[in-house]
Amino acid sequence: MTTNKKLLTFIEETKALCNPDKVVWIDGSEAQLNELREQAVKEKILIKLNQEKLPGCYLHRTTVNDVARVEDRTFICSKVKEDSSPVNNWMETGEAMKMMNDLFKGVMKGRTMYVIPYSMGAVGSKFSKIGIELTDSIYVVLNMAIMTRVGNKVLDALGDGDFVKGLHSYAELSEEKRYICHFPEENTIMSINSNYGGNVLLGKKCFALRIASYLGKTEGWMAEHMLILGIENPKGEIKYVAAAFPSACGKTNLAMLIPPEIYKKKGYKCWCVGDDIAWIRVGEDGRLWAVNPENGFFGVAPGTNMKSNPNALLSTRKNTIFTNVVENLDDETVWWEGLDKNPPKNALDWKGNPWNGDMKDENGKPIKGAHPNSRFTAPTVNCPCLSDQFEAPDGVPLSAIIFGGRRAKTAPLVYQSTDWNNGVFVGSIMASETTAAATGAVGVVRRDPMAMRPFVGYNMGDYFAHWIEMGKKVKNQPKIFNVNWFRTDDEGNFIWPGFGDNLRVLDWILARCEDKVDAKETPIGYVPYAKDINIEGLEGVTEATIEDLTTVDKETWKKEAEGIEKFYKELGERVPKELYGELAKLNAKLDK
Repeated sequence: MTTNKKLLTFIEETKALCNPDKVVWIDGSEAQLNELREQAVKEKILIKLNQEKLPGCYLHRTTVNDVARVEDRTFICSKVKEDSSPVNNWMETGEAMKMMNDLFKGVMKGRTMYVIPYSMGAVGSKFSKIGIELTDSIYVVLNMAIMTRVGNKVLDALGDGDFVKGLHSYAELSEEKRYICHFPEENTIMSINSNYGGNVLLGKKCFALRIASYLGKTEGWMAEHMLILGIENPKGEIKYVAAAFPSACGKTNLAMLIPPEIYKKKGYKCWCVGDDIAWIRVGEDGRLWAVNPENGFFGVAPGTNMKSNPNALLSTRKNTIFTNVVENLDDETVWWEGLDKNPPKNALDWKGNPWNGDMKDENGKPIKGAHPNSRFTAPTVNCPCLSDQFEAPDGVPLSAIIFGGRRAKTAPLVYQSTDWNNGVFVGSIMASETTAAATGAVGVVRRDPMAMRPFVGYNMGDYFAHWIEMGKKVKNQPKIFNVNWFRTDDEGNFIWPGFGDNLRVLDWILARCEDKVDAKETPIGYVPYAKDINIEGLEGVTEATIEDLTTVDKETWKKEAEGIEKFYKELGERVPKELYGELAKLNAKLDK
């Protein structure tokens, strides 16, 4: 298989620690993966779905206590506490290694250990990085085969090179002993007692963001929680943007954007390069170039339908693994809340209990069939709007970087930063307000810089400093913007229609990147003139609406500036002086 000494040592040491009955190398062949699917069905790990309606599709149910990423059990381990971010959970490297090794002792006895060689990014590209995940979970193997490129071709590309070590066992699925530990300084990830995607598909957030962000800092590139979208104009020219949004802010919908009718008729098209993660490097031409290191979508099922996101739904129609959705027993298909208005009458819920769409609890509220965080793991190649640059080894050049959040009143529909450092400031202050559904408290601001709060593999202040350093290396800098689709009127209704109509805002952003339109200067940056946002064909939206959506209220922003200063202080003394400088400039403009 390989002569890579470091890899062979890693496997031998893990065998001695975990004591598996046998070791199976994942070669990436369809024949081997089919055997594993059949074994998973036999062992009731997967349920085979209707192969006429959903070819190659399977359903999986997790243990009831293991349904989501567990931020409170996720640690960034370093030798010095300050090198981990104040917003991360920290454990000292040696202490964490000892704890994890104790938990892994003999844990695979009676089980098979699978060796998964996987590439984040196109195999052999200079952008790509290789990982090896050792796991005792067939579910992990089959999901990693969708989410990454796996098998012998990866070993060939690895040669005698270095790789990220990953060790996972579902162990006994104990909540008390569940840990996901990252060791950026050791290029290592260890995950135990979970079998849920985000905790155990170690190529995903663990490698592609937490470990990769640290690698990016040390090697001079960036790993970001960003979608990558190509926008083609009627002349056939395609411009690319990368955009970061915290959860529940429409990130996947934007990644798979469908242009509104008036744009479609003119010949506009949108192309998805990635929906979640971007690795960004400086190209030889002095521009920033981005790749999507993943090979699949790990999407939230509830709310995905032919109206909200047809491209995402169509991506799940074949070779997909569904997790914790409803099993429709009448035709062996799947269902979830928000898919359509026809819930099955004869079904099993996400826990495997009898369920139908008419069931109510004691308060008369509908009993949900799918878990709110139920998922689909779907191959990227299924996406109808997949960019032909998806596998491009050098990625795509970025014209703009976009940050966004969910703010009822503070942030305008769109604004542009004044320069790169001001753009880093804009990203660092990103925030969303809680809704009543989330916490019972409405309007509580949660800061999520660059949407990376749960994913930075090192100190957040150092992460900001790395952004500032990267700006110095980029001769042809992309322009940086902030968007807010969620401004509300006094009754709490959204003013902007969102979804496909967000292309109207992206259209203005790209026009600004090419210096084709002017803009108004405000204390926070440049906002559009109302006439420059195309509202043709938009019911109920006038130029006056756009004026309202792009106003910057000084008093609201003075309060915001106080919140920003408080947040920076919480992050500690490594927040760069340049960002305090940007905050001082903002305060001065607000006081004018």
